[in-house]
Amino acid sequence: MNTDHCYHCGTPCDKTTIEFDGKPFCCQGCKTVYEILSENDLSYYYDLQGQAGATPKINEGKYDFLGSPEIVEQLVEFSDGNVQVVNLFVPHIHCSSCIWVLENLNKLNPAVKASQVDFPKKTVRITYNASELPLKNLVLLMGRIGYEPNISLADIEPKKKPVNRSLIYKLGIAGFAFGNVMFLSFPEYFDLSSNRESGGEFWLNEYQNLFRWLMFLFSLPVMLYSGRDYFVSAFKGLRSKMLNIDVPIALGILTLFLRSTVDIIFDWGPGFFDSLTGLIFFLLLGKFFQQKTYSFLSFERDYKSYFPIAVTRILPDGREEVAQVYEVKRGDRLLIRNEELIPADAVIVKGNGHIDYSFVTGEAEPVLRQNGDKVFAGGKQLNGAIEIEITKPVSQSYLTQLWGNSVFDEEKTTRFQTLTDSIGKRFTVAVLSIAFVAAAFWLYYDSKNALNVFTAVLIIACPCAIALAAPFTLGNMLRIFGRKKFYLKNAGVIERLAQIDMAIFDKTGTITTSSTTTAFYEGMPLTEAEESVLKNTLRSSNHPLSRALYDMLSEHNIVTIDDFTEHTGQGIEASTELGNIKVGSAEFTGNGASARDDSTAVHISANDAYKGCYVFRNEYRDGIVEVFEELSHKMKLAILSGDNSGEKQRLQELLPISTLLYFDQKPIDKLHFIKRAQGEGHKVMMVGDGLNDAGALAQADVGIAISEDINVFSPACDAILDASKFKELFAYIKASKRAVGIIKLSFFLSLFYNVIGLFFAVTGQLEPVIAAILMPLSSISVVAFTTVATNLIGRKLG
Repeated sequence: MNTDHCYHCGTPCDKTTIEFDGKPFCCQGCKTVYEILSENDLSYYYDLQGQAGATPKINEGKYDFLGSPEIVEQLVEFSDGNVQVVNLFVPHIHCSSCIWVLENLNKLNPAVKASQVDFPKKTVRITYNASELPLKNLVLLMGRIGYEPNISLADIEPKKKPVNRSLIYKLGIAGFAFGNVMFLSFPEYFDLSSNRESGGEFWLNEYQNLFRWLMFLFSLPVMLYSGRDYFVSAFKGLRSKMLNIDVPIALGILTLFLRSTVDIIFDWGPGFFDSLTGLIFFLLLGKFFQQKTYSFLSFERDYKSYFPIAVTRILPDGREEVAQVYEVKRGDRLLIRNEELIPADAVIVKGNGHIDYSFVTGEAEPVLRQNGDKVFAGGKQLNGAIEIEITKPVSQSYLTQLWGNSVFDEEKTTRFQTLTDSIGKRFTVAVLSIAFVAAAFWLYYDSKNALNVFTAVLIIACPCAIALAAPFTLGNMLRIFGRKKFYLKNAGVIERLAQIDMAIFDKTGTITTSSTTTAFYEGMPLTEAEESVLKNTLRSSNHPLSRALYDMLSEHNIVTIDDFTEHTGQGIEASTELGNIKVGSAEFTGNGASARDDSTAVHISANDAYKGCYVFRNEYRDGIVEVFEELSHKMKLAILSGDNSGEKQRLQELLPISTLLYFDQKPIDKLHFIKRAQGEGHKVMMVGDGLNDAGALAQADVGIAISEDINVFSPACDAILDASKFKELFAYIKASKRAVGIIKLSFFLSLFYNVIGLFFAVTGQLEPVIAAILMPLSSISVVAFTTVATNLIGRKLG
């Protein structure tokens, strides 16, 4: 009798089959999910993977506790006005269909603004309008389509993450059984019990069958428990119509077990229980070492949480100091300037906030916040300066997570990931083909060897070493760069950095340093009131020249700025009860015929009357000559500066003659320049200050923001370079190229191992148990090679 399988979840429709739209369903719930998906134009879900769904089983009263605002506030990551962001654990996420439907929740309910799945962690991060779709209703919506999140009151309290020891238990059982089966197999190894006519060993002859059945019993828990993951993974792969690496391993294990069981039932021989238990033991041992090594590297990469965002902390006596963001504590008072990031949840204690939360929610519309209002980590102040008091300790991991948010990633796929995926898809098919052809040959040529050859081929060939080469090499380089104060968004940046053939630099705040900048004033003297307004206006700006001038001016009382506006590429203007002021270019301040077109100058006008300018003597960073000289041998170079051409002659003297120099470049001009270069086939690196250059940094193949005691963090950048390490920039690019070379060499070593291993397996010179030892050793050797090689590169970085 043919049993229909549910079109949605794949469960057999045993007793009741519900027919709808010409398709069978096992229950009303599955039919409802199908209707919901079809009505909302989401039926592509079934094209990605057939029968991928789960039967919805949800008790609506189960989530009544989500009606409490206090509980919701503790569960959500972000809540401001109507917009909330929540990260939910969904155990049923298992395939591309799951990802697709969860990332299209907005089609089911327009109140969902965005949703992003983290497949390895089985989580989905959802941004939604809480006034239209409260958290409880969102959870029920997910439950109705078969993706009920695992959420409870226990999630509110921070708890220690439980350690998963299942691999250790499986390894222990496999090792125990392997040792005992080896012990029981000794008579078979030395042929002590097989010749009764010549006497032999009486007790071994007498209990030979007992020993064999004991070996069978020892192998059962190894098969059913220790080796279970291989069968589950292979089954899921086959159900998804994919041949993953666990398919040949599971087939090899099953073949050994069935053949051995048949041997002892019909008294044909002792079987291969020693090979079977040894095989699973060594496979698990290899997995254990891989897991340990990877956990170590993942732990080491926690440096990434400490990228250098500097903040201005206001001390109790009113003085201001620069502090690293991870030094900030609850109760600290911080100054947040125009365009600066709010590093932690806080309350505004002075000033009015215009907060842009696009970094957190993707919504670009700024929200207005006043004295006493709460503001959230990841928001950016857009209009003047505010003072905030921290209410929640800084979560570096949260800021890192936001930085890595795919919202800010263009289609920057990595070549090695594509290559690894391509190899993985074809590898299993090739291995299975070789195994069956080799087994067929040996069945004809020497049938005793056929099973050994078949199993050895299935076990020895493994793409794991190929799959591990790129993540371990790039992951370790990520850690090494972090220790050298070069902080990358993700491992893919290293690969792109190795391909760069054109480098573009901003001037002010990038190749110049504000820490040793000097300036003198030319023009009509400023009154004390005008200088006070100037000082307080500069306090709100984050431009490198504003910061430098702010530090040079004498102390003045802090006055409230009523109106502050920053005109990108031109200057800033503000008004207070003491008057209004404009600070910026000569044209912006009303001095069109400036005599200072040949220098870097900040012009001042007070109460609509031009007053004068501060003329700066730029100080260039240590090592600028060497860095540009080294880079010029490998790539094209360009300077794109928003300032006038006053420094052109000096730069021509400092930099290689081939360096292109462009001045009076607005942010949009820089972005278009990079687009043109990319259109000509160049791989472009942009090095800027992270604020005015955000568009150019995002457009470039690699965008690097220079950090110098300033809150320059921008989600647009791919990397942050500590200003003290500017002179090492070429060394970091060279190290990236070497890392790519290591990956290529690892690919070659892995391919060489597979070819040699398959040769010995196909020719019948390799026992399955030896193949099981060599298989994880290949992965471990690649990991060891990449780790040692990248550490050697790290040492050369100094």
